[in-house]
Amino acid sequence: MDRLLTIIMAGGTGDRLQPLTRVRSKPAVPFAGKFRLIDFPLSNCINSGIRQIYILIQYRSWSLQKHIQEGWGISSSRLGEYIYCVPAQQKIGKEWYRGTADAIRQNIDLIRQKGFDNVLILSGDHVYKMDYAQLIAHHRKNKAGLTISTIRVKKEVAADSLGVFEVGDNSRIVSFEEKPAQPKAVSPGSDDVLASMGIYIFKTDVLLEILKLKGDDFGRDIIPGLVKERPDIFIYDFTAQNKIEDFVTEIVDGRRGKVLVERTRDSSYWRDVGTIDSYYEASMDLVGVDPAFNLYGDKWVFRTYERSLPPSKCIIGGRALESMVSDGCIISGGLVQRSILSPGAIVERDALVEDSIIFDDVIIEPGVRIRHAIIDKQSRIRVGLSLGYDLEADKRRGCTISEKGVTVVPRSMDISPARSYVTIARTSA
Repeated sequence: MDRLLTIIMAGGTGDRLQPLTRVRSKPAVPFAGKFRLIDFPLSNCINSGIRQIYILIQYRSWSLQKHIQEGWGISSSRLGEYIYCVPAQQKIGKEWYRGTADAIRQNIDLIRQKGFDNVLILSGDHVYKMDYAQLIAHHRKNKAGLTISTIRVKKEVAADSLGVFEVGDNSRIVSFEEKPAQPKAVSPGSDDVLASMGIYIFKTDVLLEILKLKGDDFGRDIIPGLVKERPDIFIYDFTAQNKIEDFVTEIVDGRRGKVLVERTRDSSYWRDVGTIDSYYEASMDLVGVDPAFNLYGDKWVFRTYERSLPPSKCIIGGRALESMVSDGCIISGGLVQRSILSPGAIVERDALVEDSIIFDDVIIEPGVRIRHAIIDKQSRIRVGLSLGYDLEADKRRGCTISEKGVTVVPRSMDISPARSYVTIARTSA
């Protein structure tokens, strides 16, 4: 059987996610309460039977390394299984990673050393479910030198933000544009485009040959010219071909005693959470009765590091409606609606939290009103304060306001109506 090496790119600065990436790398940003973004590609790997993984790290990597060490020690190197964090080491010069291709080029020794047949390259900061075995099978069937996974999105979603492909017969790539202003549709009259998911699988010898070319980034520098020269580059249409049976939801019809089977929407769900607004929207996709992205299956399990915390509780009339509440939370007389509470969050009496994301160990004191907000770890919102109601006032308090009006409280802030803010000295990211 072919030998596969997987490399997860986790070294980006994530500038568009500021202030959430002020103290941590983008793949280490918390998501869905108890998870971090890196947990999604890693879980997809384990669920796909992939157990030889390198994670390339660079900026603000301490919390990511700690998370991998504490939450992902599930492999046995004696059996040839491993998940290793590989820091940027300036192996071939004095420069740090300048792009995806440059990062792989600087770690070319990892690819050469054990005779791998194919190399799977993933982004460490996307939210999705994917059986990589289907991608690998598609790659082998076409005898491809390079296969790039794509997803169908609307033109306005891809414009100026995603790489877009034009495809000919048998999924062969005809052309590629990186973040075009006017993306080309899949077919005449369609409003859909084939956008890159940042997922590549190379034949190893082809990858080694490509890395000799000039250019630091696969999408920006190398692939646009490559598709014109090589006939062995194909796409994998994730939207059309993803058929993981683990995503089937069983619905029991109580009146007739039958089991109805329906395919859930998240079998083709993928989000690049590269901005505050896309992160917020992807988070809000999780709450509600019929979430666009479902974490509650028992076959395609997402793994993570979990703190040893007691169960959450609602006391003195505290309520949580259409919300996700992680372990160790206390809702003491407050009301939480359409929101996500991360481990250890506290919502005190008469407080109202709506359409918001609350990170670990945040304390929301009595009478506080919060809406349309993200509050980073270990912050304290003092008695009677309102956030998300007056954006100019939020700015003066030290908050960041996104393009679509999401209020973001940086980590370890102590905000009071009587003063602007103070920073609490903390170490955890």
